[in-house]
Amino acid sequence: MGTSVAGLEGVVAGESEICYIDGYAGVLSYRGYNIHTLADHATFEETIFLLWNGWLPKRADLEQLKKDLAANRGLPPPVVDFLKTVPQASPMHMLRTAVSMLGIYDPEASDMTPEANNRKALRLMAQTATIVTTFERLRKGLHIINGDPAMGFAENFLYTLTGKRPDEVMEHAFDVALILHADHELNASTFAARVTAATLSDIYSAMTSAIGALKGPLHGGANQDVIKILLQLASEEAAVDRVKSTLARKIKIPGFGHRVYRTQDPRAAHLRVLSEELGKRTGHEKLFHMSQAMEETVKAEKGLIANVDFYSASTYYSLGIPPDLFTPVFAVSRMSGWTAHTLEQYRNNRLIRPRAEYKGNPDGMPWVALKDR
Repeated sequence: MGTSVAGLEGVVAGESEICYIDGYAGVLSYRGYNIHTLADHATFEETIFLLWNGWLPKRADLEQLKKDLAANRGLPPPVVDFLKTVPQASPMHMLRTAVSMLGIYDPEASDMTPEANNRKALRLMAQTATIVTTFERLRKGLHIINGDPAMGFAENFLYTLTGKRPDEVMEHAFDVALILHADHELNASTFAARVTAATLSDIYSAMTSAIGALKGPLHGGANQDVIKILLQLASEEAAVDRVKSTLARKIKIPGFGHRVYRTQDPRAAHLRVLSEELGKRTGHEKLFHMSQAMEETVKAEKGLIANVDFYSASTYYSLGIPPDLFTPVFAVSRMSGWTAHTLEQYRNNRLIRPRAEYKGNPDGMPWVALKDR
């Protein structure tokens, strides 16, 4: 056996054609398309199609995908009934359970043919968003807003969440944010999904595993921690003081550094711009300026650069998304990547079963009778 590596850092655990990362050069691409190219030119629906199929859709393909996503937004009535019973639940607890429930009410849940799995991926993509928006409406005692079939994914999500039709700038900003969070190679949640899929368990089980991994604070919750800090601050000066005092106590600042990137997280550059644009438009420009002050201070003090989570905090807040829904929104976006990886795993499956380097007592320990212990 080889030497173990803590956290499997740098270990190549499989082959994939979906996502490429060069952490030293700050490169991220989906299916060969650089993340900057996609953020500047693609829609989220085009990105979903690309992740699932490996090529960009033609106009007819894109229109069909949009129609299919809109047609599959509705939730099974028992799932809506469940959401009505858990208004005070943690949103990630809720999401994990509700997505698992979808498998109970899908007649194709156990059909493992490629065609059925493709249809289930489509339903998961559409329904996960509806779970989040429906939960938000119900817990606030508001009526559920049915989606508008004419709206795209990003616009419909914001509309059914807030009850307000977003303007073009807000829609575009959220669309880009969804693209930026869509996939990130073998991160913890994607790896969890592929491990589950590799047992030939169903796609709903794989997505439940992924959500369980994303729920952990070392993976999906950093932007929620960032906004908590920002909302406690009164000024840029206070932001600088907060960073310095926190670092002096040897406590990490959320939203900085990354397990993979050794230079700027390429996603952060776009979110920085979106945060500023939305801040000006929605009256939250102060959040952007305090974020900027924090970023400059952390870089000066520790040499760390903001990651995707840092500016997504103020971006999401400016869009009217409650802080405790930041991680579920991450899951809505990443569902595209999770399903793409799961479908890829099914197509060329081998059970994922690594070994551990044993550090316990040696074999052959003598048995001691219970009366003599």
